[in-house]
Order: sequence, then C-alpha cells, then structure tokens
Amino acid sequence: MQHVIRVKPGSRKGPAVEEDADGLVVFVRERAVDGAANDGVIRALAAHFGVAPRGVTILRGHASRIKRVEVAE
Repeated sequence: MQHVIRVKPGSRKGPAVEEDADGLVVFVRERAVDGAANDGVIRALAAHFGVAPRGVTILRGHASRIKRVEVAE
C-alpha cells in the first residue's frame, strides 16, 4: 500500500507517526544528514504498521520532507 507522508526530522517528539487531514506525519529524532532521517522514517513506519523495516520502501522524495512510501502488507 502506498502513502504520501510528511517528515519532521530532528523532532524531540519522535519517533512517532500521526495522522492529520493531509495524511501521515512522521516525526523522527534523526537530522536530515547522510540519509539518517530516511532510516528513521523507515523504522518508525515499520513499527507503526507492524512490519519489518525491509517491508517499507521510499519510492520518491529521498531528499524531500514530503515522500511517497510503499508499505508491504
């Protein structure tokens, strides 16, 4: 299943996944340096959906705060 998410890197609130009117918002503690925030997003979404981290793939937006991800069912 594909989702469009917004990422809040460097957040003290993270790791957390919340739903708002626009979709999912993922809060991660990692900063957006050397892909650390993307790794945090994958781990947070995997925990939220109850899948292994390898079941979450970032399809688009690797360098953006708005990403399209696919989660295995």
